Amino acid sequence: MILGASLASAQASRTWVSGVGDDANPCSRTAPCKTFAGAISKTAPGGEIDALDPGGFGALTITKAITIDGGGGQVASVLVSGTNGIVVQANASTDIVILRNLRINGIGTGLNGIQLNSAKGLIIQNCDIFGFTQNGINIIAPGSKVTVDNTTSSNNAGNGLNVLTTAITTVSIDHSRFEFNSVGVNAANFSQVAVSNSVASENSSAGFVGSAASGSAELDIFNSTAANNTFTGVQAGAGGATSTVRVANVAVYGNPNGFAVGAGGSLRTFLNNFNSGGGAPSATNVPGPQ
Repeated sequence: MILGASLASAQASRTWVSGVGDDANPCSRTAPCKTFAGAISKTAPGGEIDALDPGGFGALTITKAITIDGGGGQVASVLVSGTNGIVVQANASTDIVILRNLRINGIGTGLNGIQLNSAKGLIIQNCDIFGFTQNGINIIAPGSKVTVDNTTSSNNAGNGLNVLTTAITTVSIDHSRFEFNSVGVNAANFSQVAVSNSVASENSSAGFVGSAASGSAELDIFNSTAANNTFTGVQAGAGGATSTVRVANVAVYGNPNGFAVGAGGSLRTFLNNFNSGGGAPSATNVPGPQ
């Protein structure tokens, strides 16, 4: 018990990593650690790990509330091969995890860039995620709340962002890009996803998809663009379960099928939408729901 209390008291509220650090260090400002994994055990729950300078700081599994900040104007990288980049496995009732200013590179063999298994909430800000064989951001945490802001998820063999859970999970996306994936944003089982001011383009299947095989899916898209995707710009349904997609002020162009509706799907348009591709409906200047 005394040893446990001593270890807990030794944890700092803020720790540091550096490209020239050492995990044997205490992770202080003047004696930083080398990797995120080395720093996290020395950081108190609710604390923060900051990058002092450019570096590759390694894969990480997060089991507590924490902020990981790569800093602005430098390369704070997680470079992984054959595994996930960052796994969040925190307390589903209490822990909120923040990932900020990170570059997560799967180099063509990594699995998922960010894998959310459990947490009360996950905030992803100013991150660049690319080169994974599965999904850039993979959300399977039931009942979690996720926000994604000013983030790019690109060149992943799976989806740029994928939601597939067993209880309603909410995701808010703003000012983000999903490019050169299979699907840009995929809202599947038990998902409620809201997208604003974002782009899904050049994906090999579709830009935005709301389609559940069980539970339900809701995908609301506002002031965004689905462009130059190989098959479809925006899709509602195909999995068979109730799937509702709502679009408002959305530009859909350069896709063979602008809008598509499959089994269980419902597409509702509001305000001004533009569709230069095929598919139904061709929603231009629609004042209310259809």
